Amino acid sequence: MTVKQLSVFLENKTGRINEVVRTLGQNGINMHAFSMAETADFGILRLIVSDVEKAVEVLRARDFAVMSTDVLCLSCANTPGSLATILEYLAEENIFIEYMYAFAQNEAAHVVIKPNDLPHCISLLQEKQCELLTQENL
Repeated sequence: MTVKQLSVFLENKTGRINEVVRTLGQNGINMHAFSMAETADFGILRLIVSDVEKAVEVLRARDFAVMSTDVLCLSCANTPGSLATILEYLAEENIFIEYMYAFAQNEAAHVVIKPNDLPHCISLLQEKQCELLTQENL
């Protein structure tokens, strides 16, 4: 019930994000979702991609520092309050969210979550009958 997320560490300089995106595109790898976080010296580009292994291979070949992490991706209604209900379930169980990002498509919102306790989070969301996505059904 987890999804592999790539984290690419980038220097803060013009064109670095484009190099990652171009490299993935030239190798037929689609980006399903991404998030960019930055500090003064570097940025972290977090990606959900169509072919994780190939993406790691081609990015490392271009000297990018890449790390793979298990995250949770859930789908909920793209309506006001839907995500709040799910986050309340997690808060009630003291599950801390390290970071999250989301993307919406029509009636569905897909949310990527990095919780502090992934197995407990998955178990709780399954118990609450939340729709968890896998790499195959993104």
